[in-house]
Amino acid sequence: MPEASPVRRPVPRGADAYSRESAAARRQFAEQVTGTASRHLAHYSIDPGSLAGNTENFIGVAQVPIGLAGPLLVNGEYARGEFYVPMATTEGTLVASYNRGMKLLHRAGGVTTTVLDDVMQRAPVFGFGDARQARAFGHWVREHFEAIKHTAETTTRTGRLRSVQQFSAGRFVFLRFNFTTGDAAGQNMVGKATWQACNWIRDSYPGVQDFYLESNMATDKKSSRMNVLHTRGKRVSAEATIPADIASDTLRISPDRMMAGRQIANLGSMLSGVNNNGNQSVNGITAVFIATGQDVANVAESSAALVHTELRPGGDYYYSITIPALIVATYGGGTGLATQRECLEMMGCYGTGKARKLAEIIAATVLCGEVSLGWAIAADDWIRAHERLGRNRP
Repeated sequence: MPEASPVRRPVPRGADAYSRESAAARRQFAEQVTGTASRHLAHYSIDPGSLAGNTENFIGVAQVPIGLAGPLLVNGEYARGEFYVPMATTEGTLVASYNRGMKLLHRAGGVTTTVLDDVMQRAPVFGFGDARQARAFGHWVREHFEAIKHTAETTTRTGRLRSVQQFSAGRFVFLRFNFTTGDAAGQNMVGKATWQACNWIRDSYPGVQDFYLESNMATDKKSSRMNVLHTRGKRVSAEATIPADIASDTLRISPDRMMAGRQIANLGSMLSGVNNNGNQSVNGITAVFIATGQDVANVAESSAALVHTELRPGGDYYYSITIPALIVATYGGGTGLATQRECLEMMGCYGTGKARKLAEIIAATVLCGEVSLGWAIAADDWIRAHERLGRNRP
């Protein structure tokens, strides 16, 4: 006889799912079933009532140390001036590394940032009897774009359907709906808008045999060549030129040595097939994401990066990084929670009209980290820095 399944013990919800009393009851339940006391989880300053829509079965708060790096000097179109950047991390040397890069690039005149594109996708798929029927459907979609756009936009105040890309495979047509989403990251927004548009399509076009709202071609929370080429979220570039005298004086190595190290990194990146030929963009992005209430799973896409460097005549060192899928928000989601809002407000990035400003600050921060770690590796100072700041404690 097979063994009986254990009795399932669900996590208690409580009469008010978002109250201190319900949270305490769930912590008590967790202690009973796991044998682990929750002495630290219970200490928090936020109002549990503010968490509806952000989490379920709330029991407490994870306390992640936040360090402050800066000043970061940005010459952007949306972010201009000096900024102090909160970075949430448990990795020793991370804040110090970014702070060192900010100091160097401040002396070099700052970081120039440019938002190159801004778009969010949902990618449904439609299936038909054969490839010719699928091709005819693609023609119909192009002819009816304005009606599709109108229907999609009835669901949102800020989302706008910019285009619908088509990719055919046999009897299937994959569509990528491209929206602008204002200051929200927009995945839920574009999902609802695309679903509404697809319902209209299915009501209006006969012969659809298969339909899925998401075909995995938006590559939500997964890095892809598609998004590197076509953008998802903000496509933002950060660039700076380090004068030869500042490089030699501050870095204690020559720009030639920095350039040689960068060429090796490019070769290693090509051999390994990574989505990023930089040094540590994911460190800065993750740390700012946690501090400011971004959806941290979006780091999977946002970590892709394209680094380019040049040794200019006279020895000046040009460095740029382009992030093709930086997904950030300054409104909605976790950005309105108390501590996350405070971190956004430190940079003047909370609320509407600020998402591109935040994107520029993050890109500039990333560049500072790239320069700093590249410098440490080229100067053979990387491990010594970790040892000094306790990264490799026994």
